Amino acid sequence: MIVVSGTLRLPPERLEMAKPHMQAMIEGSSAEAGCLFYTYAQDLFDPGLFHVIERWRDREALKRHFQTPHMTTWRAAFAEMGVTDRDLVSFEAGEPTPL
Repeated sequence: MIVVSGTLRLPPERLEMAKPHMQAMIEGSSAEAGCLFYTYAQDLFDPGLFHVIERWRDREALKRHFQTPHMTTWRAAFAEMGVTDRDLVSFEAGEPTPL
């Protein structure tokens, strides 16, 4: 499994405008073959900070994700949304173990 984790920032006053873009990205990504989990979570104490959490079956699924139309649309909306400080990493993980 490949896990993508990180953050992105946008001005809090643009959140309502950004929500439809985020929803389209979450729905489009979640429907992809090989996507196990995909979401954004707004930080409780920093309203402009969003945590990104993704889980993919394998690197090939993640690679295909980067070529999708919803990814192209999402990236094109960055300037309009005011996205800054995008910091994402991916890593390989073993089988999940409940804590």
